[in-house]
Amino acid sequence: MERHDLIHEFPEHQEKIAQLKASDAHFNELFEEYHKVEEEVNRINTGEAVVIDEFAHTLKAKLLHLKDEIYSHLNK
Repeated sequence: MERHDLIHEFPEHQEKIAQLKASDAHFNELFEEYHKVEEEVNRINTGEAVVIDEFAHTLKAKLLHLKDEIYSHLNK
């Protein structure tokens, strides 16, 4: 299953991601949370972790919310 890390999601913003991670504490928190949730979603998608569908749906919704928030920071 395909991974959805931020560098692959926003390749055109690779430099800005690195800059914001280093200079913006809130962005760095969002980045770390996104990475953590993306890793868990990947574990679910590959069958490494087994959870109820409702929890998987909640995690995927959280991942999309974080992605949207990060995207808004990248386009400021």
